[in-house]
Amino acid sequence: MYEEIAANKRNTIILVAAFSVFIILLSWLMGELFISGGGFFGILLGFIFLVFFVAINYFYGTNIVLAISGAKEVQKSDYPYLFNTIEGLSIAAGIPKPKAYVINDTALNAFATGRDPEHSVIVVTTGILQKLDRQELEGVLAHEMSHIKNYDIRLMMIVVVFVGLTALLSDLLLRSVLWGRDRREGRLGIILLVAGIALAVLAPFIAILIKLAISRQREYLADASGAMLTRNPDGLASALQKISGDKEVLEAANKATAHLYIDNPLKNRGSFFDGMFSTHPPIVERIERLRKM
Repeated sequence: MYEEIAANKRNTIILVAAFSVFIILLSWLMGELFISGGGFFGILLGFIFLVFFVAINYFYGTNIVLAISGAKEVQKSDYPYLFNTIEGLSIAAGIPKPKAYVINDTALNAFATGRDPEHSVIVVTTGILQKLDRQELEGVLAHEMSHIKNYDIRLMMIVVVFVGLTALLSDLLLRSVLWGRDRREGRLGIILLVAGIALAVLAPFIAILIKLAISRQREYLADASGAMLTRNPDGLASALQKISGDKEVLEAANKATAHLYIDNPLKNRGSFFDGMFSTHPPIVERIERLRKM
């Protein structure tokens, strides 16, 4: 288990680094094609966009996610066991107690968000609170607590920024190819033009695939870390079994927030692309790994 955690952390660093290099390459190519100062100013433009989006996402991302998800903050008097369990797990994890939010929906799901453990939130649906027993709920909350302890919440917010920035740069590049002033002279210009069009078309898909790879890695890590917190992997495995069999559709979920949830909230919408671009590893594999602990 410790080897798996180390491998997941190492692979995540590699993926984020590759994502950063990809954005720099896209910015450089855009500068070479359409900016007087060349690739340097393209990189500078991409860096400015990156800083801007990271700042907005860092300070306001949590509120945006909660608003999109329809989550409401609740008090201890509303759900005593939820509060007590979160408090106990936060002590075990050695981090500040996250705030508790609830989505009024019968679907079985949960997620954590925030920029760091000091500004973190755990969100559960009313369906989870009603349909899981105490050990199963503890397993789900430990999984989300692990996302907070491992700083997955910050990582995934940063990845969302990368995906958005890549889509924006690729869109600008494609529009520049179609409508911008012509700097495409000679063989090098033709090569840059073809590469620019290819990157503009493929960039959003590459960004999505990298985001999905990081998200899947972190789900395995959170399962393992959650089991360490509770010393009861069967509780989370049983919860995942129930969640996988849930046929309810989480109405508030969308592609922008799907990667945050403990299980893909889009799985029951019947779309081929929702399954193809799933942000989660197969739940059967997750359960098998937990059962072997």
